[in-house]
Amino acid sequence: MRKPLLTLIAVLTLGLGGCGYNKFQTGDEQTKAAWSEVLNQYQRRADLVPNLVNTVKGFAAQEKDVLTQVTKARASVGSIQATPELVNDPAAFAKFQAAQGDLGGALSRLLVVSERYPQLKSDANFRDLQAQLEGTENRITVARNRYIKAVQEYNVTVRSFPSNVTAMLFRYRVKPNFTVQNEQQISTPPAVDFSPSPAKP
Repeated sequence: MRKPLLTLIAVLTLGLGGCGYNKFQTGDEQTKAAWSEVLNQYQRRADLVPNLVNTVKGFAAQEKDVLTQVTKARASVGSIQATPELVNDPAAFAKFQAAQGDLGGALSRLLVVSERYPQLKSDANFRDLQAQLEGTENRITVARNRYIKAVQEYNVTVRSFPSNVTAMLFRYRVKPNFTVQNEQQISTPPAVDFSPSPAKP
C-alpha cells in the first residue's frame, strides 16, 4: 500500500513540475513584488502633494481651482484600497489607474500654473519639491515598466499550453495591466496643414 502511494506522489510531483505550477508561483510572486514597488512610488508622489500645494498657495493663493483639483485627486487616490488582490480585479485596477492618472494630470496643471509666478519658481523649497516630484515620476515609470513586464510573463504562462490546463485547474486568471490613459487621443493623427499662411499686411 505504501509503495503505490509513494509512486503516485512522485508522479504527481513530476507532473506538477512539468505543467507550469511552479512557474505560476514564481510569476505571481514577481508580480506582487513589482506591484508593491509601483504602490511605493505612487505613495511617495502622494506624500509630496500637501507640501507642494501649501508652497504654491503661499505664492499663488488665487489659483484655488487648480489647488482644489490637486487636493481632490489626492483624496481620491487615498480612498482606494490598493491591496495585492486589486491586481486580480480588472474593474478595481482600472479605477485605481484612473485615479492615479487624475492626480498626475492635476499635478501637471499645478506645475504649469507655477510658470506664471517668478517668485514661486525661484523659491528654494518649491524647486526642491519640483525636483523630488520629477524624480518620483521617473521612478513611477520604471516601476510600472517592471510591473508590465512581470504581468506580461505571467499572462503568457496562463494562456500557453500546457500551462493553461494548470491555470484552469487552479483558477489562475490573466491579470490586468497598465494601459495608455489617452489611448484614443494619441491614436488620432495630428492635423497637418501645408497650405501657405496668409501674408501679413
